[in-house]
Amino acid sequence: MKKFFKQRLPAVSKIKSHPGLQFFGTLLHDPNLWHLNRRSLAGGAAVGLFFAFLPLPIQMLSAAAMAILFRVNLPFSVSLVWLTNPITIPPAFYFAYQVGASVLNEPIQTIKFSASQDWILHTLGHVWQPFLLGCLIVGTLSALIGYLTISLLWRIQVGRVWKSRRKIRLKKMLKKQAV
Repeated sequence: MKKFFKQRLPAVSKIKSHPGLQFFGTLLHDPNLWHLNRRSLAGGAAVGLFFAFLPLPIQMLSAAAMAILFRVNLPFSVSLVWLTNPITIPPAFYFAYQVGASVLNEPIQTIKFSASQDWILHTLGHVWQPFLLGCLIVGTLSALIGYLTISLLWRIQVGRVWKSRRKIRLKKMLKKQAV
């Protein structure tokens, strides 16, 4: 599990030298932000997935700040924010709007997205409450599911490693006894 994430996460030096993160200064030197262990990765998943579903223009910086605050894996947190990218944002945010509208018991409107000031002022003005509520609900549930999934997968992998080591030790003991 550790090797899997080590191969896929950006290098520590690359993250530390990112211009957008320089204002964090010496806070980036905390070793807990770079560790690859169950707690750090599960927490990083929770932070990254929560901020992925918040409609903020500074999702990466927000995720980085929370990763530093909670002392979880910074690269994993920031990377998971990109789950919502320019391609996935419209369906993800429309789903969040549907969740919020359902919770508030409001009729779901068909919304045509347009990246314009007019759309923000007129269309978003009518649906902002269910939209933001849905984003918070989906972000929170995603964070919880991400945390539990990483924790479970980590525990399963550690169990496999222990089982493998136990088998090897047992084989060695049986060979010694046979001699």
